[in-house]
Amino acid sequence: MTVAAAPPASGRKTLVVCGGAHALHDGFTDLLNVLYPLLQAQFGLSYAAIGALKAVYSSAMAAGQIPSGFLARKWGGVKILVAGTLLVAVGYGLAGLTGTMYGVVAGLLLAGLGGSTQHPIASSLISAAFSGLRSRAALGTYNFTGDVGKVALPALFALVAATFGWQTTLIMIAAIAVAGAGVILAGLQSQSMAPKAEAGKAVAGQDRPWAFRLLFFIHISDSLVRTGFLVFLPFLLRNKGADLPTIGLALSLLFAGGAAGKLVMGWIGTHLGVVMSVVLTEAATTLLIFALLPLDLTPALVLLPLVGLMLNGTSSVLYGTVPEFVTPEKRTHAFAVFYTGGSIAGAAGPFFFGMLGDVVGLVPTMAVVAVVALITVPMVLALKPAFKAGA
Repeated sequence: MTVAAAPPASGRKTLVVCGGAHALHDGFTDLLNVLYPLLQAQFGLSYAAIGALKAVYSSAMAAGQIPSGFLARKWGGVKILVAGTLLVAVGYGLAGLTGTMYGVVAGLLLAGLGGSTQHPIASSLISAAFSGLRSRAALGTYNFTGDVGKVALPALFALVAATFGWQTTLIMIAAIAVAGAGVILAGLQSQSMAPKAEAGKAVAGQDRPWAFRLLFFIHISDSLVRTGFLVFLPFLLRNKGADLPTIGLALSLLFAGGAAGKLVMGWIGTHLGVVMSVVLTEAATTLLIFALLPLDLTPALVLLPLVGLMLNGTSSVLYGTVPEFVTPEKRTHAFAVFYTGGSIAGAAGPFFFGMLGDVVGLVPTMAVVAVVALITVPMVLALKPAFKAGA
């Protein structure tokens, strides 16, 4: 086994700043799960309407990811990432300042477009800075940092919104986005998205379109489960008696478990391989969601970190596998396509789950979400030959 040399300072700096951007953007996205119950209470929204709001944000994110990759190649990834972060600030600022449903919809549309820049660009910057066998480990670390933002920002949003209201809190979030854009510009202004060749250390990176497509659909199924669960978990907890700060705490517990899952699954993935790791996490996700549904509030809170560990553990394995099925020059586009698929699932899933929830109720709908996780199992088993071919 060859041990890769320590990355140069520029590579470490790229990972730190891109990781910080990931934490901010993922936090900006997942604080919406705290916002939705507040909007439902103020505007009298149905579950389908909540799903439609999620669809607005996720559709904008899906629509913007491939164009973001194109614009990054033309004008530079750092400029587009900074512009996207500022657009998030504009969107949340608009929603907070207007306080109307029209303002919220427009704000979510703009914030979703701004958020679409982060994943494909930051992933490509890291792949370029850590070319070779270090790419998977660096991408795994980058993926972990997103959960740091998921732990911190929803909890912060819940605490502040309980005191000042959701409008003022969204304006504060917009200010954080502006500050984040400044840090990204200062920290990444000289970084390139072009991969650096390292003799003898090139990652497998063979073009295997069938394997990438299968990985893509596994990612979509995994995203359906994750977004469906996250959007409706606050409503489930509210029905168990949780107030707003408790919901924020619950999401932080869930995402803390998810962050641990990124680390644990990195270790498990090394020992069991990608296929068995995904089978394990998806089967456990189904069982844990079913276990969560009948619990009272306190035991449900205790179980949430374990749910998060399994719910989010799969994604780190999937993201880190993309470079194995795509040559370096195609990775920016591949990452954009990959994340677009997840965003489309994030748009469609909550809307359809929301319509189902209005018909059959919240708990049966969450049970359906749990079962969907099992769809990934036969697909990931079919992916097994791709790893043998690349060995």
